[in-house]
Formats: sequence, C-alpha cells, structure tokens
Amino acid sequence: MKIILLGAPGAGKGTQAEVISQKLNIPSLSTGNMLREAQKKGTPLGQQAKSYMESGQLVPDELVIGIIKERMAQPDCAGGFILDGFPRTVAQAEALDQMGVAIDRVIEIDVPDEAIVTRMSGRRVCEGCGASYHMTHNPPAAEGVCDKCDGKLVTRKDDDPKTVQQRLETYHRQTQPLVDYYQKAGKLRTIDGNQPLEEASAAILRALEASV
Repeated sequence: MKIILLGAPGAGKGTQAEVISQKLNIPSLSTGNMLREAQKKGTPLGQQAKSYMESGQLVPDELVIGIIKERMAQPDCAGGFILDGFPRTVAQAEALDQMGVAIDRVIEIDVPDEAIVTRMSGRRVCEGCGASYHMTHNPPAAEGVCDKCDGKLVTRKDDDPKTVQQRLETYHRQTQPLVDYYQKAGKLRTIDGNQPLEEASAAILRALEASV
C-alpha cells in the first residue's frame, strides 16, 4: 500500500507512521530524514538541498520531489510506503500524480488546535542527552531534571505556545486545500487523533484495511 499521513505538527504522524510501518511491513518515508540521508550519501540532489538548508531557506519542490523519487526507487519500497510530511501543498500532490505514483489511502489525523498547543507546550527536552518528556503524560521523577543523565530539561523554541500557534496557522493555510484535493479523489479518511494512542492506531489500521 502507498499511504500518505496528514496532520498538524504534534498530531502524532511520526508515532503512527512507526505503528503502520511495523504492522504492514512497509517503510515510513519522512521528508526530513530523506533530505538528511541524501546529504549524507552525497547524491547530487542531496548536495543541492544542503546549500538551501544550510542557508536557512526552504528546499524547492522540484528538489524535494527528486529526492522522494530516488527513495521510492529503492527495493524496500516495492511493496508500498508511508509518506510522512509530504505532500504539504496541492502543487506537491499534483507532482506525485504526474510521477505516476498511485496513492491508495490518505489518512488525516485530526486533533483540535487547543489540544495540540497543550500537548506541545508540555514537552520538555534534556539539554544533555536529548531525552524527551511530557509534564502530563511522561513527567520526569524530579521536576526540571532528566532521569537519565541529570541534565536540565528545557522547552524547545518549536514547542513554545506562540510558535506552535504560528505553525498551526501555516499548516491550516497550506493543507486545507490538500485535504479537499484528496477528499474529491475519494482517498481521504479522517481519524480522531485526540484519543489514546492505541485507539487512534486501531482506527487508522481499520481505515487502511477497508481500502484493501
């Protein structure tokens, strides 16, 4: 199966991609990871992307699409894959169609904005070892101190409520047309992501089984 996961920052796409990947035995393709991998391997497209990323610019669509095309051509994608973080716009979705990539199902993980702000503002990361905590769901034994290395726990800039709100506004502006695009194509299924992880995973897998 060829699957796209849509969802706002903090909706749980990465976590659910891992669950689906294990259940269906297909790779999860994160655009961020693919860009880093292409750079590491020193592919021509990876080298071009590096110059944009190092200067803090967005990597152009044609480069991202080229890197995704390279990754899809690898043997482990023969039985399908999960796209996490791509497409982000209708133009990117149309480019996928033009490449002849037939997407089987698009899963939108829907979480209310206020729940996402609460989720992300509760995150804490250790400055020392990078371990991740959540003040409600996975708190450290001692407030502000990492269980693993006694390092200081901090709030990442990305998880600051104002930053999260800006990221959500960008997401809705870019992605609502994408939701409509796949709805019209009859491929979209919306899942309530504001429920326990296992229940959301089960709902996603049911939606995927219904499309087989």
